[in-house]
This record gives sequence, structure tokens and C-alpha cells, in this order.
Amino acid sequence: MQPYFSLADCDVMGFDLDHTLCRYHLPQSATLIYDSFAQYLVTEKGYDKDLLTLNPESLDFCCKGLAWDLEDGNFLKLAEDGTVLRASHGTRSMTSEEILEIYGRREWKHFSSVSGMLSRSAKYYLYDNYFDLPGALLCARVVDSLDQHDGQKKYDFWKDMVAAIQHNYKISAFKEDCGTYFPEVKNHPEKYLQRCPNSVKKWLKQLKSSGKILLLITSSHSDYCRLLCEYILGNDFEEYFDVVITNALKPGFFSHTPNQRPFRTLENDEEKEALLSLDKPGWYSQGNAIHLYELLKKMTGKLDPKVVYFGDSMHSDIFPARHYSNWETVFILEELLGDKVMVPTETESEPLEKKGKYEGYHPKIPYSVSEQWGSFFVDRLPGLENAEETLVRTWSCKCISTYSTIAIPSLEAIAVKMKMNEHKNVMKPKMLRTVLFSLSLIPSETASSRTQTEPKIYFLSGKNKAVFSVFRQCFFLQICARGTIMTDLVSI
Repeated sequence: MQPYFSLADCDVMGFDLDHTLCRYHLPQSATLIYDSFAQYLVTEKGYDKDLLTLNPESLDFCCKGLAWDLEDGNFLKLAEDGTVLRASHGTRSMTSEEILEIYGRREWKHFSSVSGMLSRSAKYYLYDNYFDLPGALLCARVVDSLDQHDGQKKYDFWKDMVAAIQHNYKISAFKEDCGTYFPEVKNHPEKYLQRCPNSVKKWLKQLKSSGKILLLITSSHSDYCRLLCEYILGNDFEEYFDVVITNALKPGFFSHTPNQRPFRTLENDEEKEALLSLDKPGWYSQGNAIHLYELLKKMTGKLDPKVVYFGDSMHSDIFPARHYSNWETVFILEELLGDKVMVPTETESEPLEKKGKYEGYHPKIPYSVSEQWGSFFVDRLPGLENAEETLVRTWSCKCISTYSTIAIPSLEAIAVKMKMNEHKNVMKPKMLRTVLFSLSLIPSETASSRTQTEPKIYFLSGKNKAVFSVFRQCFFLQICARGTIMTDLVSI
């Protein structure tokens, strides 16, 4: 990865749709997704009807970066080396003593298989995006329910959750009004979808007029994509993009060969013939990054066009685009708007259902810091064998710094800054360069205890609050062993 990154150097700019170009009203969409899955489990699979009652306060359980061990019903927050930082059984937070009893020196047995490829398996599931998170809460509550009624030690209900997901999101669900999710969004899009800000729409148009090739690559099916884009961008949304790819089935879009995943034409939102190659711009379904890149070579007239891809999922967008296609990646991470370095305390051990109703409670914004799980970026690791507590990066934090070129809370973070600098005439519009800011920091450890090979975390001092507020609006921190935090900020 180059030390400096410039959008001006990119020939092609690709965008994911859900939670990237299309932002959702998160409390409402989380509740809808939860209800969609819960309705199926109760009505079709006979699960406890109590699952249908959702206390808004319980959405605090939803936190990106959790790993769910499917066999034992435990949810885990991991450090960058796989150490278990926090855990819950169902929704019940586990004490440090319980974690040590189950995981010994807090080592998760599956970490070696997941860390290199961000894979998923029949033994665990990684929750990394807002479509997934309500399912994590539902699975945790199912564990609570099974424990209460059956006293189970092992759990095998994941197949029922997969069936609930497929029932609501299968390719024919939108057209057939199947399930709960699509009919509700179709009838009340304003309740769940945020219209694209004018600043972002203007930015996209300026990018295209400047000669950039714009891609829309989404795993959503073409009919749902059309609904979203018409609502957030307008009926002329296709004019924003040179190539639209729906039902991309990421991450397979990046990892599969053309023979495994050919592009298909579309007719009235129905997939038709498979294509041996991709010869011209347009709207396609499925496909693969190899054939797409061949088309981009023709469109740019370059042997090695530079591509940057914006997405919100580490598993489906950022890691595969970087690992398989060697694209630059911009991670959309709304946690940058609300996360803080928090000092965790011993959490409650009662399941969320037993806390009672909270009258007048307003749903927590899912990207704000979870009281149960703490910071998305860092956490304290309790000392082992009389060692002192240390503040460490989470595994999610490490993945971001490893696989994303930069990270931003939203596309608006770039578009608004472009508008500001255009008004000030600081630089030419659409010119983007990286500026590195070195902040004065208070170290979490003494300088003598630091090594030059291990990155360390530092608390921001109070005098840097103004600088930090600017940082939070822009890009993710890169943590350096020298004792400084370098933040990537944009100037356009």
C-alpha cells in the first residue's frame, strides 16, 4: 500500500449500494430486519413467541466485529491476535472468570482459520455489517430461550436462521412480496431509506464529467436496487453510472473465475443468458471482477487502470476487493461518528430480556458505542498471571488498517469537504490528496515498555478535542509504533 493515496489518480470508482450510497435509518431498519427473521422462526419453525417482542434497549447488543461460535452459543469480541476480550452466552455477558474457565488464556480456537481470509464456516459466523447485526441479537435471544426451556449445551438452530434469511432475501422475494422485509420497504421507503445528499449527487456527477468511470456493484437484486436508487438518487439514477452490476454475490464476485461466475444479461429484472465476456457498459447481473477489469481496460485505454471501491462490509467488499483484485478500498464506517476509547467495566450477567421494559426509551443508533461490547476499535485486556491490564486493538481494527486504503464515516464526508474547498478555491475541484496529521497524545503505556514492532494505542488529550473532531469527520486512524497516531484527511 502506498503511503499516499489520491482519488485523482484513480481511473475507475466503484460503489457498493446498501449502507454506502444508500444509507438507512438504522434503528428502524434494524428493527425491521429483526422482525423479518423472528416472524419466520416463530411461524414456520415453532420458536418461542417471546422472540417477537423486541425491547428497543436490547439493540445495544448489536455491535460490528463480533464472532459467533455456533456450537456453544457464545459471542466473542476479539483482539487483533485472537484473544477473547469480551464474551456473552446468548445475551448474557460473561465474567472474566467465566471467559478464563472456557477459553483458558482467552485464546479462541478458530481464530487461525478466520484471520487470514476473513472466512465463514459451519462452526462460526462473523458479524460485520448492518444487515447482519439484528440477526446476531435474534440468535443470542434464541440461545437464551433454549437455555431457559431446554437447558441445552450445544446449539444447531443456525440452519433455521439461514432459512429465515433466504425466505426474506431470495431473488424472487421482492417480486412475490414474500416475507416481511421487502413488502415493508416497498410500502414505506421513507421510513427506512435516507435520500442521497445533494452534495454526494453533485460529487458523483463531477467525477463522471471529469472522465472517471463510475461503477455500481451490489449484491442486491436488480428490482430492489432499482427501488433504492430511484428513491435516493431519482428516476435518472442510471445516468450516474457507466456500469451497474446487481446480484453480484460478493465476495464471490472478486474471488470466482469467469467460468464459475459469468455475467448475465437482464430483461425486466430477470436474469437471462450467460456472457462469455463483457464487451460494453450497461446493466448486468452476477459476474466477476476479471471480466469487468478487461472491460475497464477498453474503456480507459489503459493496460492497468487504477480502481478504487467504496463499501461497508469488510467480508464482502473491502477484503476481497483488496485481496483478489488489488483494488484500492475505501471503507464506509459509521462508527467513526460515534465511537470513543472507553474503559470497560464488569458488565451485567443478566440476559437482556430480564431487564424489563424501558418506558420512553429511544432506540440507540447502532453505530454508537455499545455499553455491553464497548469500543469497536480498542478494548482493555485484563492481565494474566498478575500482569497489568493493557489497551489493545480489536481484530476488526486490525482488519481495517490492513485491508482498507482509507476509511470514512460516509460518502458525504468527502462530498461536503469538496464543496467547502471548492467554495474557498483552495484547490481544483475533484483533486484529492492525503494530508497526514500527527497528533500530540498521552500514551497508554510508558515509552520504555513499547516495542518498535507492535503498534500501540494512545488516549487523546483534552487539548486535542478540536483536532479529534475534525479527524472523526474524516478518516480512520493508522496506529504507529513511533508513539503517534497518523490520520488520513482529505483535501480536494
